[in-house]
Amino acid sequence: MSSPEIASLSWGQMKVKGCSTTYKDCKVWPGGSRTWDWRETGTNHSPGVQPADLEEVVKKGVQTVVIGRGMSEALQVPASTVEYLKRNGVEVLVLQTEKAVAEYNALAARGVKVGGLFHSTC
Repeated sequence: MSSPEIASLSWGQMKVKGCSTTYKDCKVWPGGSRTWDWRETGTNHSPGVQPADLEEVVKKGVQTVVIGRGMSEALQVPASTVEYLKRNGVEVLVLQTEKAVAEYNALAARGVKVGGLFHSTC
């Protein structure tokens, strides 16, 4: 199963190829995507992305996770979150969202089992 391409990105919205939903924040993995609802784990811009935000994506057997910190990089990614991924044998890239989407799409096009968490505002 391949990772779906992020078909479009603009402030406050993203589209994933093959999915009719328009996302503000989304999680993607080989074979799927869904809304990334920060309320599920109590995520906020600070302290930022929590390991609990990534568990679902890691369980899909990804090799790499790309985290988009937002258009202005307001979303934090603590060292503990990066360490969680590394402990689980997952490479991690943390980038501004437009750069993160470009990198994610490039990895997916090469057939890498890649997942991502993308924040499309701030």
